[in-house]
Amino acid sequence: MEPLININKQKCTSCYTCIRICPVKAIQIKAGDQYPIVKMNRCIGCGTCITACSPKAMNFRNETAEARQLLKSGKDVAIICSPSISAEFADVSDHRKFVAMLRSLGAKFVNEVSFAVDVIAYKYLNLFSDVKGKFYIMSYDPVIVNYIEKYHPNLIGNLAPLVSPMIACALIMHKLYGKDIKIIYIGPEIARKEEALRFGDAARIDVVLTFPELRQLFSEFSIDESMLEYSDFDPPLGYKGSLFPLSNGIIQSADMDENRLTADIITVEGQQAMIESIQEFENNVKLIHRHLNVTYGNALSGPGLSNQGNKLLKEHLVIKYANRRLNNFFRHEWYNNLQGYLDMDFTCQFRADDQRLPEPDPRKVKEILSQLGRKEDDVIGCNECGYNSCREFATDIARGLVTPEMCTSYAFRNTMNFEESLRHLNEKLALTRKALKEAEENARQEHEAVIQASELNQAMLEKLHAGVVIVNNKMKILQSNSAFVKILGEEAEEINEVIPGLVGADLKKLLNPGILNLFTYVLNDGDTIESRDIRLGETVLNVSIFTIRKNKVAGGIIRDMRAPEVQKTEVIKRISEVIDKNLEMVQKIGFLMGEGASDIEKMLNSIIEFYNTGKDSTS
Repeated sequence: MEPLININKQKCTSCYTCIRICPVKAIQIKAGDQYPIVKMNRCIGCGTCITACSPKAMNFRNETAEARQLLKSGKDVAIICSPSISAEFADVSDHRKFVAMLRSLGAKFVNEVSFAVDVIAYKYLNLFSDVKGKFYIMSYDPVIVNYIEKYHPNLIGNLAPLVSPMIACALIMHKLYGKDIKIIYIGPEIARKEEALRFGDAARIDVVLTFPELRQLFSEFSIDESMLEYSDFDPPLGYKGSLFPLSNGIIQSADMDENRLTADIITVEGQQAMIESIQEFENNVKLIHRHLNVTYGNALSGPGLSNQGNKLLKEHLVIKYANRRLNNFFRHEWYNNLQGYLDMDFTCQFRADDQRLPEPDPRKVKEILSQLGRKEDDVIGCNECGYNSCREFATDIARGLVTPEMCTSYAFRNTMNFEESLRHLNEKLALTRKALKEAEENARQEHEAVIQASELNQAMLEKLHAGVVIVNNKMKILQSNSAFVKILGEEAEEINEVIPGLVGADLKKLLNPGILNLFTYVLNDGDTIESRDIRLGETVLNVSIFTIRKNKVAGGIIRDMRAPEVQKTEVIKRISEVIDKNLEMVQKIGFLMGEGASDIEKMLNSIIEFYNTGKDSTS
């Protein structure tokens, strides 16, 4: 079965209203959670969170589907209805039309709970007349029962051991119509849904509906009072039990003494009054010497009504309804019926379900108070967080029930700090953007410079007569000049027309394996190969290979020794080498040969000059 209360996360705005308003803090949100959760083991079913939730994200368990199925099942169904109908259905002209509408749903019997109110009221009268020094808390409101069982278990023995009028009415219906009768209860309190689950088959209630759920069924079944005749409740009929929705209605039903000078019953109503009166009853019952009639007040303002406001008007409607019922009331018949049911067993037992939490470490509470900006002796709070004091709030933070953000002043300070941090962040972001823009401009300029340098390098490479190639460690060409392409031959020149500079071409498919081995050697070992002559058929290539980036990029200079410009340069180079070597030799033996060294030098220089002169005339 669904929990009594659930949260629609699609509608929830995380405003913390439900957490603040819950009288027992059964709704919690942990640090880091986006949405609150309802701890049903702590919930007392008051429904205050539902009425306070403006986005309508809080909902109670809807049982219209179960009611619809039961009404269409063909089984005998009895509807028992709270006297609060007078406050809810002011739009229905006469209660007899309302009864006819209920019968149109498919109910065989329709009874009002007011008779069971009268019975339980007289049970209270008998109980209070023979207290023998013991004082009771009246137990007809399931919210009060839940609150005492969970948060004041020491008072279990002071709960009047009597069932509520709803349960009493169900017992009477089973006695009247048999144990197989199906029962649907209709009333304004959602806590009745859970109360119905506490009792066995003897008081079995199959479905509990609130008034909004009942209106939904009327709409689905297209039921309208204008199409129906009058129909009254089935007997037994109630007397003053019709006043049950009022805070002192059950006392009125038994004609108990309410004179403040002589009465031994104190009546209180409402959330705060409930909390304070039960606490005071526990602390001072020996001095108060009074029974406590306490109700949460949901009979006229709970989430089970379509409209939670206008309480004074609703009280007027309840009294008006009761007076109208009594105009043609047969009290003698009612009294005989009452006597016939007073002997039934309407007693019950309550059980402790202690949900009180242990006190947290005082040091932790003190630390949290400091985070909230409060001192340890701050006992008065602003109540914006839903707590009476900052210490109570800090205590539940330490218990993990709530977060500090529920404190408005703490949230405000955090917001101010966040805004200040955001301002600093925006300033840093502006500076970063400026720096980024400058960096982008520098990068653009550098990129343009690289392009210009690359173009200049390529132009310079093209001026060289030697072939130049740069490759990576996968033997892919990164850059080459036209002289290199020319050395490779016609096939490479055709590729060069499509891919200038043979960029990306595989050197392994273009060069002789002997030269490739030299590139591999340089890339792997990082050594340099200078002026290595390699013969390919009739062609002699002079190869120099050097490291540009160790193990990653290498460059090669390849010269075709047949090229005239290469021949001239190479002859001069090599004659210069011969001269250098001979000069070294001459210097060693010069003192032996006298002027011979000078003659040899002149002769060699003349050879070079002759070669240059002859080459120029030839060209």
